[in-house]
Amino acid sequence: MNGLLITRETDYALRILRALSDGELLTAKALTQKEAVPHQFAYKILKKLEGAGLIRITRGTGGGCRLTADLRQVSLYDLMGAVGEDTRLISCMMPDYQCTRPQENPRCAVHYRLCDIQKTVDRELQSHTVHWLLFGPKQD
Repeated sequence: MNGLLITRETDYALRILRALSDGELLTAKALTQKEAVPHQFAYKILKKLEGAGLIRITRGTGGGCRLTADLRQVSLYDLMGAVGEDTRLISCMMPDYQCTRPQENPRCAVHYRLCDIQKTVDRELQSHTVHWLLFGPKQD
C-alpha cells in the first residue's frame, strides 16, 4: 500500500488526459511523445482509462485514443480510483486488516481519528475535477 500519494501512474494519467482534452484522436505513440509518458506505462494506463470509461481506444489503421468523459465531471478521486490508487491514509483502514496491537476493542482510538481525517481527504479529492487540476479555476 502506498498511502495517500499522487503516484507516477496518476501523474501520467493526468498528462494523457491533458493531451486528449482538445477532443483530438491521438495514437499512443503521439501521446507518449507529446506528454513525455514512457511507452511501458502508457499502454497500461490507457487500458485503465478505457476501462473507467474516460477514453475510447480504436485499434487498427487510423485508430488511436479519444477522450469520452467530461473532465469537469471527473474528480481527482475518480481518476485515482481508475488507475488503481489507494487513497487510504493507513493500512488499518482496509476492511480485512488484522491489528497486531493487543486490545479488547478491534479498532483503537487512533484508527477512529484517522477515519475522520480520511473522510476529509476523500471529500477534498472528490471536490477537485481533473479539468480544474489541468487548466485551473478560470476555465472550470
